[in-house]
Amino acid sequence: MEYRFTPRAQADLAELLEFVSTQSGSNRAQAVKDAVFDAVLLLARMPGMGHRREDLPDPSMRAWPVHGWLILYRPERMPLEIVRIVGGWQDVPTTLRSDPA
Repeated sequence: MEYRFTPRAQADLAELLEFVSTQSGSNRAQAVKDAVFDAVLLLARMPGMGHRREDLPDPSMRAWPVHGWLILYRPERMPLEIVRIVGGWQDVPTTLRSDPA
């Protein structure tokens, strides 16, 4: 069950947790962090679970939702590569083009 976060995905996670902590408190931020890591462990065990999205710039990339955010990852990479964590409400292709991993 190996995985690695790209530097941009690490920054995304830090920003996400700071936002949640500010808006909803540290307990909620910890719950979101736990949910993200639970999802990553699940994806590392079963990388094909994620959803293909035609709007992603890399056709091999997949998405997995967690509390309104999307974990974007490459299932064929070993260890599993977590590329970005973005808001599900965002225009994902534009976000990836303007600030790639």
